[in-house]
Amino acid sequence: MPDALDLLLDRPQYADVADDAFAPGLDRMRALLDGMGTPHEALRAVHVAGTNGKGSTAAMTAAIAAAAGLRTGLHTSPHLTHVAQRMRVDGTPAPTDWLADTLDAHRNLIEKTQPSFFELAVALTFRYFAEQDVDLAVIEVGLGGRLDSTNVLAPALSVLTHVGLDHTDMLGDTLDAIAREKAGIIKPETPALSAVTPDEAQAAIAEVAATQDAPLHRLDDEATWTTHRSGLTGSAFSLDTPARHYDRLSLSLAGPHQQRNAALAVRAAELTVLADADDAAADAAVRDGLGDVRGHTGFHGRLDVLREAPLLVVDVGHNPPAIAATLDVVAPVVADRGGTLHVCLNAVRGKQLDETARLLAAHDAVVTPIPIDTKRALPPDEIAERLRAQGVTVNAPQPLADALDAFERSAAPADGLLLTGSHKLVDVLPPRFRD
Repeated sequence: MPDALDLLLDRPQYADVADDAFAPGLDRMRALLDGMGTPHEALRAVHVAGTNGKGSTAAMTAAIAAAAGLRTGLHTSPHLTHVAQRMRVDGTPAPTDWLADTLDAHRNLIEKTQPSFFELAVALTFRYFAEQDVDLAVIEVGLGGRLDSTNVLAPALSVLTHVGLDHTDMLGDTLDAIAREKAGIIKPETPALSAVTPDEAQAAIAEVAATQDAPLHRLDDEATWTTHRSGLTGSAFSLDTPARHYDRLSLSLAGPHQQRNAALAVRAAELTVLADADDAAADAAVRDGLGDVRGHTGFHGRLDVLREAPLLVVDVGHNPPAIAATLDVVAPVVADRGGTLHVCLNAVRGKQLDETARLLAAHDAVVTPIPIDTKRALPPDEIAERLRAQGVTVNAPQPLADALDAFERSAAPADGLLLTGSHKLVDVLPPRFRD
């Protein structure tokens, strides 16, 4: 059935057609899941929402669970190169044959319910995890929380990573409004864990939790950590939680911001899969999981180093706080080598490009805008014009493969190239640069 995958791939995708694929509300999702046998009801889940950090936090939580010996499902989005990457069990994506067979078996249901791409992908994830009999499903929210297609779960724990001004056209234009949308994943009498810091957002989350009679754990009240080392290959830090002390943990995801996400993941694990573990078993699971997040989960796209000299790094951060965190790691390495920082950048509408431009200017980056074929992507000429207006040195826009060829021909060993701004850049990355 060669066309079975088209039942999914031909559905409207938000990344490609923007608002045409954004259909808030859960009635259609519930109808789809009812037709699939309500697989979500069989899952013990950790549900993760947030403006930034939710994918990394979900991956680290899943890595710890897998290291503890649990069969673990991880749902993240968007995917990098293949839709099956959204649904992984112990790091392995769902088989393409399974996707095709399952879609073919539900043709009539799909025609009847007319789901979006994201709704159908989430439903397939839940079905796959239920069939795989996972011990824990870690589910990343797609957008917002309250009306997100994943919010049909009755999770064991709801996790909130960060609240910032992103997707303001759909979630609201204040931290209070956005926090309330994300806190919509908090369920009655079910624990919630929050790493959110702005006072306005914290207050909104606390109010939602109180109305749900949900115990609310705040990361900054329950965890402290000390950094011992931080660099492109990861970091080392010690962590104290109400449960125990973890001495000199190695974290395979780079950047100081990932230590905060890691602390949140550890608390999420302690409140769920490690709740009854002894100190030795918990320490071993946390140490192993954080030490090899990619190996346990197949999670990529966050400060992935593809080449050492000249340096080539890819990071899918797409808003100013995420790009700032990436630049804070990559730019000092290039500067210490005495090289020039080059950036291949794609940007989508509504992502505060002017603020990103100021960040790039502050690091003296030389930027090449990259065209991406989606409705939401800004035209590369517009990206170039807006960057130049903020004092950024900008090359002529060109396809990513050509930009990479030019960098390889002219770069000095001390130079560095960062690919960032969109998940779509990974999709057009030439095969020789992929793992």
